[in-house]
Amino acid sequence: MKFDKELDARGLNCPLPILRTKKALADMAGTQVLRVVTTDPGSVKDFDAFARQTGNKLLASAQANNEFEFFIERV
Repeated sequence: MKFDKELDARGLNCPLPILRTKKALADMAGTQVLRVVTTDPGSVKDFDAFARQTGNKLLASAQANNEFEFFIERV
């Protein structure tokens, strides 16, 4: 998937991936896509809730090799 900015949150535990995502999205224009990579298993639930609460779109998520990848569109 095409993205405009990438955030490496590997090795960080809740709530740091979400806080850094929020900061990264604030610096982006509407409709731009942020790719986030984490290693925290709790981030799956966290990013789903974050997207619902903020109105941003969680376009896709995937898991591979103990890493979690999220694509979030800033609205």
